[in-house]
Amino acid sequence: MISEAAIAAVRLPEPGPERTGWRRILPASENLLVSLALAAMIVVPLAEVVVRRTLRVGIKGSSSIVQHLCLVVGMVGGVIAARENRLLALSTLGGLLKGRPKSVASGFSGAIAAAVTALLGVASVQFVLTERQAQSILAYGVPVWWIQMVLPVGFALVTVYLLGHAATTWPGRIAAGSLAAAVVLLAAHLSAPPERWVVPALVVLLVATILGVPVFVTLGGVALILFWGLGQPIASIPVDHYSLVTNSSLPTMPLFTLAGYFLAEGGAAGRLVRVFQALLGPFRGGPAIVTALVCAFFTSFTGASGLTILALGGLLMPMLLAARYTPKDALGLITGSGSLGLLFPPCLPLILYAIIAKVPIESIFLAGIIPGTLMVVMTAWWGILAGRKDLSSRPRFNWAEARVAIWETKWELLLPVVAFVALFGGFATPVEAAAVTALYAFVVETVLYRDLRITKDIPRVMTECGLLIGGVLLIWGVALGFTNYMVDAEVVVRAVEWTTHAIKSPWVFLLLLNLFLLLVGCLMDIYSAIVIQVPLLIPLGHAFHVSPIHLGIIFLANMELGYLTPPVGLNALLSSYRFKKPLSEVLLSVLPIDAVLFVGVLLVTYVPALTLWLPQRLGR
Repeated sequence: MISEAAIAAVRLPEPGPERTGWRRILPASENLLVSLALAAMIVVPLAEVVVRRTLRVGIKGSSSIVQHLCLVVGMVGGVIAARENRLLALSTLGGLLKGRPKSVASGFSGAIAAAVTALLGVASVQFVLTERQAQSILAYGVPVWWIQMVLPVGFALVTVYLLGHAATTWPGRIAAGSLAAAVVLLAAHLSAPPERWVVPALVVLLVATILGVPVFVTLGGVALILFWGLGQPIASIPVDHYSLVTNSSLPTMPLFTLAGYFLAEGGAAGRLVRVFQALLGPFRGGPAIVTALVCAFFTSFTGASGLTILALGGLLMPMLLAARYTPKDALGLITGSGSLGLLFPPCLPLILYAIIAKVPIESIFLAGIIPGTLMVVMTAWWGILAGRKDLSSRPRFNWAEARVAIWETKWELLLPVVAFVALFGGFATPVEAAAVTALYAFVVETVLYRDLRITKDIPRVMTECGLLIGGVLLIWGVALGFTNYMVDAEVVVRAVEWTTHAIKSPWVFLLLLNLFLLLVGCLMDIYSAIVIQVPLLIPLGHAFHVSPIHLGIIFLANMELGYLTPPVGLNALLSSYRFKKPLSEVLLSVLPIDAVLFVGVLLVTYVPALTLWLPQRLGR
């Protein structure tokens, strides 16, 4: 089961209690900083394009500047997620407890989370001190370590916020803080050999995980414990975090996601539903096709399928019920459609996979188009079969309504075209294409439609985007430390040797791979799964002559099913939250979509041309 923090991680913000003094200034400063960093990530690449094409020169260090702005967005966004108690967390027990046991469990898990985060902060200080001695310059005389300071400062603030959420009273917070300090001091001053404490420490971390610590704490804690047990410096964890978050391709992720957030927070949802309903509503299963298309459109840009369900559920459910779909079928269709956009560019998991697997982003974008379309078509096909056959309940096609709807939505319908032309037109890098897309979405929602006000709405939307990106990058950054431990321990090499010895047929390997990934999707969120599992699977794929691009689409297609499957079936839980239905009812309603998508996964797995034809055809 997923804790309330997991629900909060993707739900739309709700008004909270008014803060005063430093409790108002600090959050406002964090929101402003992440918004300014995101804005600069748009401006700098676009300025580089203009200067390069007009003056035939570039902006000094522009790429490095944007990469380090991504570091700022990730860390400050993580701080905001911790502040708002919206870090993704797993829990099978903590959320079920009541009264005093719940308070004790919250205090204990909060203390362990704070201790792990504080140790990550200590490791970050060690990293920054080393970098300071190197005296590297970012650009225009600014030392790199000035920007890297966001790591220890960010982890310190996350620690404070985690302790604040550990209890509702100051005595409880002081007790949690004391326990956290004791854990840190114990780790620093143990006289016995560290390896003796690895198993007890992992057991404590497991208990805290069951009680609801954030995912990044679990992964970061495991990395800390394992490196500590081997006597290796824990500073290697922030080194990996820094190198990953400042990857040259990573800025595409927050920029494309920001474009999606501008759409989601503006009036795009209503306009897109209207245009698809006008075009497809009169046909059998039309509302189901509308549901699949609109959900895929939004998820492909926001990267948050849960947000798609929460934002569009109120529009789609009445439409499906009015078309005489049963409540069960309507619930299953909306829940299952939420993750359909994961295979379409420029969805966030595609970018993450490309970076971890070291494949071109353009190639993985092209590879996902046909499989993603297949998943949408199969879901819509099921919706057509589930729809009413009689013609009397369906409206007649109205050309006038269709023309008006298309005309009013034209700017938003052009967004994928803008993204694709910028990305594949050959005149912009992926980061510059992402900046163009974000700017276009901003202009559409603020200037053309005026759904978002620049001074009031835009900072809020940018903060929400930064929060999502920060929560993801916290998980991703610390998970890489655990992944590198597995590499250092030769886990990958041994896994390849054992697998190739036990399995001879690529067909059997692919079948077992799907079963394994379905299990992974049930137990891990998609972001930590990408960082931890992909470095293990890529060598296995090479051993069985499976292209890393094909492997990536197989991986992500299985993760689509993971969003619908307990215990980490986040979309099922969010749908239960959104429509106020028991989780068991949601899971039963989505079983047919699960079966349909599983068939799609098998087709994607055993027909490589579905994935590889476009990248090979276009030479990417």
